[in-house]
Amino acid sequence: MSFHRHALFAGVLALATGLLGFAPGAHSQPAAPKEIRIGFQKSAVNLVILKQQGALEKRFPDSKVSWIEFPAGPQLLEALAVGSLEIGLTGDSPPVFAQAAGKDLRYVGAEPPKPQSSAILVKPDSPLRTLADLKGRKVAFQKGSSAHYLVVRALAQAGLQWSDITPIYLPPSDARAAFERGSVDAWAIWDPYYAATELDIQPRVLSNGVGLSGNNSFYLASTAFTQNHPQAVQVLLDELTRADAYVQSHRKESAQFIADFSGLSLATVHLFISRRPPSPVKPLSPALVADQQRVADAFQQLGLIPKPVAVAEIVWQPGAPGAARLANAAR
Repeated sequence: MSFHRHALFAGVLALATGLLGFAPGAHSQPAAPKEIRIGFQKSAVNLVILKQQGALEKRFPDSKVSWIEFPAGPQLLEALAVGSLEIGLTGDSPPVFAQAAGKDLRYVGAEPPKPQSSAILVKPDSPLRTLADLKGRKVAFQKGSSAHYLVVRALAQAGLQWSDITPIYLPPSDARAAFERGSVDAWAIWDPYYAATELDIQPRVLSNGVGLSGNNSFYLASTAFTQNHPQAVQVLLDELTRADAYVQSHRKESAQFIADFSGLSLATVHLFISRRPPSPVKPLSPALVADQQRVADAFQQLGLIPKPVAVAEIVWQPGAPGAARLANAAR
């Protein structure tokens, strides 16, 4: 085999195994997506950094990159399921509810657990001192969110039944208003809403997620996007990991990026970033799939989702179809 033929074959084979990044315009690569619509929340630090730096627009110059903000994961995944997004970030519970409802989506990546980044809050003068004191109380949280699972686990640890509380399903901004005016007894919430409330009104933390919930974060994509543009998905995950490395080495600049985008105070941003461990994005490990299955099983056992779900069934397995096509092209 000549040097040039050998080099061409080696290049295509490396691409087939995912060793090369996405390069718009390369003849051996699939076309870039025409549009990449990304759903994110204020807590999505890696995505916010990418947005503020324009990193994806540089990696995908032939694609229209759009950024759509959501107040919580359930709303984001509903948009993903109806074809309004290609990819987005949520906590642990929204994908379970979406899968149980038959939504067509795939887990494509995950960040490490962040158990200190969510909490059950009570007012400073509240008589509630332990999780057992939630019995007979009104507890606010976003239905189908990571806070929902935190409450499930908190009640179980306290030896309480789901029927022992009155759940008040509210999105974060409405829940905070209800919490401040005393319409609810407790509020389960995640950062940065948690950090902002902590600084503004000094609530007491009845419990955070430590020992209860890992507060895991997942990247989910539409099935069509994973099938048609697997290399683009991988580039997105690689860029998210690069963004996290930037956050770890440039805390001051990252906090300013996030504050400028979100309108949150710098003090709030620094507080919620301080609770966030290094968060590179990796494929779901078997241990993380098992952990997520426990989330699904807990909701199913309480009758909060209509049927059992098998999390592993919607975990993206990258590479196989796309790699096979590229390998065939090299023959």
